[in-house]
Amino acid sequence: MSALSLLAPSAQAQVQAQQPAPLKTQVAASVNASYPWLDGIYKDLHAHPELAFQEVRTAGKLAAEMRKLGFTVTEKVGKTGLVAIYKNGPGPTVMVRTELDGLPMEEKSGLPWASRAKATSDGRESFTAHSCGHDIHMSAWLGTARTLLDMKSQWSGTLMFVAQPAEETVSGAKAMLADGLFTRFAKPDYAFALHSWPLAHGTVGYNAGAVSSNSDAIEIVFKGRGGHGSAPDQAIDPIAIAARFVVDVQTVVSREKDPKEFGVVTIGAINGGTVGNIIPDSVQVRGTIRSYSPQVRAKLLDGVKRIAVASAAMANAPAPQVELIPGGATIVNSEALVQKLEPVFKDAFGADKAQRMPAMTASEDFSQFVNQGIPSVFFFTGVYDPKDVAEAAREGGKPVAFNHSPFYAPVPEPSIKTAAQAMSLAVLNVLKR
Repeated sequence: MSALSLLAPSAQAQVQAQQPAPLKTQVAASVNASYPWLDGIYKDLHAHPELAFQEVRTAGKLAAEMRKLGFTVTEKVGKTGLVAIYKNGPGPTVMVRTELDGLPMEEKSGLPWASRAKATSDGRESFTAHSCGHDIHMSAWLGTARTLLDMKSQWSGTLMFVAQPAEETVSGAKAMLADGLFTRFAKPDYAFALHSWPLAHGTVGYNAGAVSSNSDAIEIVFKGRGGHGSAPDQAIDPIAIAARFVVDVQTVVSREKDPKEFGVVTIGAINGGTVGNIIPDSVQVRGTIRSYSPQVRAKLLDGVKRIAVASAAMANAPAPQVELIPGGATIVNSEALVQKLEPVFKDAFGADKAQRMPAMTASEDFSQFVNQGIPSVFFFTGVYDPKDVAEAAREGGKPVAFNHSPFYAPVPEPSIKTAAQAMSLAVLNVLKR
């Protein structure tokens, strides 16, 4: 029998009233109280996205808010990134990362706060949009910072909040590391990051091991001999060579790769020619390669190069210029840290809403930080009305817009609250006294 059960009912109630609320309750209360502030920040960020390494306004806004909270902020780390440090006694250093950049695309969500911003990249002007959810991540990042400071009597250690540029081009993490992220500042003992995903809001997804794919970019220039469209025999047509390559390269996936292993080769852009009656002298082909395992990655890289060279040789054309540019590596979550975090998520959000999920086929350069030997967890949070997600899962149901869709439109309040609560709990789980 417990000591509490021996007390009179009124005394029991008094003792219970004096006991602090569970951490999950305190975290939820803090995030709820912060939401009006976060809502304004989110809608401003959403309406003003900036492209990779151009995030001057975005970084400045986050830096100002973090200084108001009491963090020591260093700007222009890795060009446009920032690092915010808050020391609260002895203990581990915990890194929390968010991303700053948007995408070069037009938003078509129809939201009142939709972006109509434009920017120039690679000499071309385009609309810009936060169609990957980085505005949700930044808002949750700020919400987590405020929540942890509200609860600083319950943890000890150092917070290292990192706002990374150029995640969409898979180059910002590398730039920050090259600029001394882990030498000018402390190398963290743990690192966390999250990503919004087309799940029901209120849900959290995670897994141990690989949770993202390797990413490699394809840049090929097929060379021919220009000529008149009416006399193809007097020319070497690089458009025909490129077309052959686009079709034949898929045999690497369908006929050479182990069918049980994940691997994708996608050609996203073909640029060449000016008018219909002129055969150009070159064509540029751009694409992406995704994989999980090093073995599949090596096979796909070899196959893409081999088929590009063969496609040109079949047309008696000069050898193509082939560049296979390494991007993000697979993010590998710490098994021990996931096991430590899993019961916390299940207790806070419910066993039906906090679950393990398969690795995403997209790529992320958070792996650059993880691969410095830091135990890390990268997890996912939902953004859509549960009814819409259930409808999408039904056969013939209306799908919800995926990340990078012009119609991607998270429901702000529950999406930001869930993300901020989950990240706050993750950090408290390794810092609490």
